[in-house]
Amino acid sequence: MSSLAQPLAASLVQSVDWLAIAPPTLAAVVGLGVLVADLFVAERTKALLGWLSVAGLAASLLLLLPLLDGDRSTFCLTGDPGVCSYTADRFALVIQFLVLGGALLAALLSVTALKDARGGLPEGEFWFLLLSSAAGAALLPASRDLATLIVALEVASLPAFALVGLRHGDRRSSEAALKFFLSSVTATAVSLMGISFVYASTGTLYLTQVADRIQNVDGQLHTVAQTGVVLTLVGFAFKTAAVPFHFWVPDTYVGAPLPVAAYLSVVGKAVGFTGLILVTVIALPSYADVWGPALAALAALTMTVGNVGALRQQATRAYSAVRLLAWSSVGQAGYLLVPIAAAAYSEDAEQSIGSTVAYALMYGAVNLGAFAVAALLGRAKPLNRVSDYRGLYASSPLSALLLAFFLLCLAGLPPGIIGLFAKVTVFGAAVDAGLGWLAVVMAVNVVIALFYYLQWTALLFRAPEGEPEQHRVPAPLTAAIALTGVLGIALSGAPQLVLRFTDTGLF
Repeated sequence: MSSLAQPLAASLVQSVDWLAIAPPTLAAVVGLGVLVADLFVAERTKALLGWLSVAGLAASLLLLLPLLDGDRSTFCLTGDPGVCSYTADRFALVIQFLVLGGALLAALLSVTALKDARGGLPEGEFWFLLLSSAAGAALLPASRDLATLIVALEVASLPAFALVGLRHGDRRSSEAALKFFLSSVTATAVSLMGISFVYASTGTLYLTQVADRIQNVDGQLHTVAQTGVVLTLVGFAFKTAAVPFHFWVPDTYVGAPLPVAAYLSVVGKAVGFTGLILVTVIALPSYADVWGPALAALAALTMTVGNVGALRQQATRAYSAVRLLAWSSVGQAGYLLVPIAAAAYSEDAEQSIGSTVAYALMYGAVNLGAFAVAALLGRAKPLNRVSDYRGLYASSPLSALLLAFFLLCLAGLPPGIIGLFAKVTVFGAAVDAGLGWLAVVMAVNVVIALFYYLQWTALLFRAPEGEPEQHRVPAPLTAAIALTGVLGIALSGAPQLVLRFTDTGLF
């Protein structure tokens, strides 16, 4: 028995490529360190925990640089080194840059928010949850088996529930966390059921092996495989906030601390879309005739409902600015779905997926910038109504100009060239795939979105009611607004830089 056990044990021992897994690992280690340090740090010095978290996320971003040389994989099958659970390829690195960069900007916003909360938000727990969620989000794009994918998805999602409901004694916060929790748990349950059916019919969890085996499933298991594919798609549709699974978004964004809403709008969305891309394009390409039309219909429905919802927001309603950004993010999710749907019909699926990645990078930078300016104004006007932005140019010219730029980028109008460029890229992906009807729906929705984006932009430069209020900008908020502004302006000046990300290296 011992002679048989030794080869078996040896086959289970794997060498780990620590450099490949360093970015998410460092974020997780710093999160644990912050949680432990919180037990020993005096109340007056707890602000240091925030800066330690910011430094940890910045270091995680820097650890992506050594990985640019080539693809690295680890946790591979000993009998087949080409089948691995973790692969740091070009696609994974670009998404890790997006999620870690988004988490870093959200952390900068949070430093000021925690200080303003004056103990209303527990600092140690907040930073631990944010870093844990960022670690899961960074792990997900490199996951190449369904088990790792689901674990990463939940590590990214579970801390986010707690972040939304972390404010003590806030009814809106608790309600938002409950809605977010229930919708996400439902999504996870449906996804797990679907994945279990896929595993039952293929006998493997590795994405590339699933793609090979699901084409030749035994006739008795064909219905099981089809049901698994559909349930998996429905589960990820919840995660991406696609209509009709979007109902939690507006209330969650309003109830959450504003930096957490900013984090969910970018990092949370990136997590859902990345999982959807890996499941559809890598694991289930043979079922493109199922998920292609489904995602195309979801894209049309999502962008339409999101933009109409944003259009209906009343400027004088409490939290209308945050609600408008929430509905806008639902509409933007529809645009992000278009190239994934196009990948089912296109001869060059990689180019289509690259269009989604490029659009996500643009959206991440400018949407975080808009939330950063909203966080600035929210310090003086906590109800954060759209009408509160009237005359912002008179009191804070630079903030008003940057917010106008961010809104024009989201609308796809000059001088927000990067927004226009990203929309044209997505539009082109739909046309090239023969989805002319979806391109027409997208064009109509872009026109609808122009109305509310331009209406908000015009309000910034109108004469203020009463004396203009001066807004003092704390250093962390200044850094967040400046970073997003510089990135948006740089990409608008050289939009061809985004083209580099259309070659994802997924295939």
